[in-house]
Amino acid sequence: MSGLGEGTAGEAPSFSELVEAYLAYLEGVRNYSEHTLRSYRHDLWAYGDWVRRTGVDPLRVTHRELRGFLSELTRAGYAPRTINRRLSAVRGLYVWLDARGYASASGALAIQGRKQGRPLPRVMEHETADALVEAPVADGPVGLRDRALVELLYASGCRIAEASALDVGDVDLRQGQAKLYGKGRKERVVPLYARAVDALDAYLRQGRPALAARCADDDARAALFLSTRGKRMGTGALRRVFERAARQAGSSATPHVMRHTYATELLEGGADLRSTQELLGHESLSTTQIYTHLSVDGLKRAYLQAHPRSGA
Repeated sequence: MSGLGEGTAGEAPSFSELVEAYLAYLEGVRNYSEHTLRSYRHDLWAYGDWVRRTGVDPLRVTHRELRGFLSELTRAGYAPRTINRRLSAVRGLYVWLDARGYASASGALAIQGRKQGRPLPRVMEHETADALVEAPVADGPVGLRDRALVELLYASGCRIAEASALDVGDVDLRQGQAKLYGKGRKERVVPLYARAVDALDAYLRQGRPALAARCADDDARAALFLSTRGKRMGTGALRRVFERAARQAGSSATPHVMRHTYATELLEGGADLRSTQELLGHESLSTTQIYTHLSVDGLKRAYLQAHPRSGA
């Protein structure tokens, strides 16, 4: 962490060393993803630079001093969402430090985040989503892979990082389901519709063996989605595959838009909120509830069916 001194042997650990120990805890114990860890590291480094510039003692920081940190971010033009994310990272650090006797978390826990509006998720019309999964793909193994990916995303609503992490053994075509590992490596099983099963079956039988011939390590040999070099495809590569298919269908949709579309269609089709929460892998029901704003027709149907006076 730039600007923070390093501890020496026999001395108490420096703040930068404590931050690195906290990040190692998030990775090794809490199983945070690489993407989440990168965000935490960036936010805590920004906090460390502020500590250095202002001369604040980070292990004795006060509520007023932390408010100064947030005020500086506001003056610099950061969005409320970014400010709240940084506050969340700092809070988590101080809770961890408090539990180990290095600093009190009271100041950080007393800080209120910035108010922010919650934008409605962007979704595709059903016809657009259908056109996307039917968009033409390349011939041969790559085309079979790409078709399987797009069908999987529509069938499961999985995050692109979850698709990247899938191994062949996580997909049970006989049962028509896939095992996904969400945030914090939390496991869930989601059903797959028949067309997705067929697309995955075709890829596994006719496409993946050719790509797997170049696998050079155990991780690649286990991975479901392989590159032409025989490597596990990362999130960036899978995102490019999806967005290429979207362009073929005349859409600018992203994998996350497909996830939003999946959630909205479940609710409009009659799925209850708790089931949708489980299928999406959301920790909190409030995260899932945002999709109810996008499924007014479904809510009206539920109201008319359930309210005793609706037929009067």
